[in-house]
Amino acid sequence: MTYIAKPRLHHPSLTKNAVGYTRRDYEGKISTLCAGCGHDSISAAIVQACWELDVEPHRVAKLSGIGCSSKTPDYFLGASHGFNTVHGRMPSVLTGAALANRTLLYLGVSGDGDSASIGLGQFAHVMRRGVQMTYIVENNGVYGLTKGQFSATADRGSLSKKGQRNADTAIDLVAMALQLGATYVARGFSGDKAQLVPLIKGALRHGGAAFVDVISPCVAFNNHAGSTRSYDHVRAHNEAVNRIDFIELAPAITAAPAPGEVLELPQADGSTLRLRKLHADYDPTDRIVALSQVNALQAAGEIATGLLFVEPDAADLHAALNTVAQPLNQLGEAALCPGAGTLADINRSLR
Repeated sequence: MTYIAKPRLHHPSLTKNAVGYTRRDYEGKISTLCAGCGHDSISAAIVQACWELDVEPHRVAKLSGIGCSSKTPDYFLGASHGFNTVHGRMPSVLTGAALANRTLLYLGVSGDGDSASIGLGQFAHVMRRGVQMTYIVENNGVYGLTKGQFSATADRGSLSKKGQRNADTAIDLVAMALQLGATYVARGFSGDKAQLVPLIKGALRHGGAAFVDVISPCVAFNNHAGSTRSYDHVRAHNEAVNRIDFIELAPAITAAPAPGEVLELPQADGSTLRLRKLHADYDPTDRIVALSQVNALQAAGEIATGLLFVEPDAADLHAALNTVAQPLNQLGEAALCPGAGTLADINRSLR
């Protein structure tokens, strides 16, 4: 078996960001996925987003489950914390890690099988609990590791590579995230980096549960005529509801845009999401409008992409549980085990 490794040395002329890292510092190992796989484009978008946000790699915790998509954390942020969990169980492991150490930036990477089949219950609960995380689903509509069977997100009527027609109703994870209370919901396309990078940047800086569904064609099993997850189909049916930019902390902009042209949404860390709406009647801060837009475009055979919903003043699980500011893994025994008297007081308060 031939092993190929990236060179450790970087060219001294590579551009560095504000925290002293080059883009190469955010990369991982060489991908073993199929050439042309959309998942590699998502990895590149994550690398670009973290580099542009000046995120220190060691401040990121990346978690995944099982599947082609769940292999990808090995291909980005090689200097970050990482954990590959059991199939479909990434959300619960990430929740526990986030409660134990709130100082890290949590990134969960999953697939349509990992999240919409065996992990559907876990996906539902992490969304409704408002765990502060970026949850990315690399969605190709097939089980790539087991030779291309339809996944739970495959559209009804779409064709497999062998010509079989899918008779089952698709699970729309974007619609579920909207219904379950996620406070940042977006859909991207791995073939549209210009849109995907700012969507990921906004998710990483959001103060609550951020969900990004990325349509990511499988070149081995789902990139043919009749597939609704192929590069050609998505490019032909992509309906962007807005154009998004992510603005880091900067001096105030004095030039005033035309009324209604740009919507600026402050985020929890002081940065700003800047939306230029392509549909005059679309409001990304209205959950009901977002769900209606997704359903209407789906009925018309189109795929809604862009920032579909954001709640600027989102709260996370730590706020709901009123946890202490200090990470639990830094508390001593006296704080973690205060004694029988404290336990008795808690039990009395629950009666």
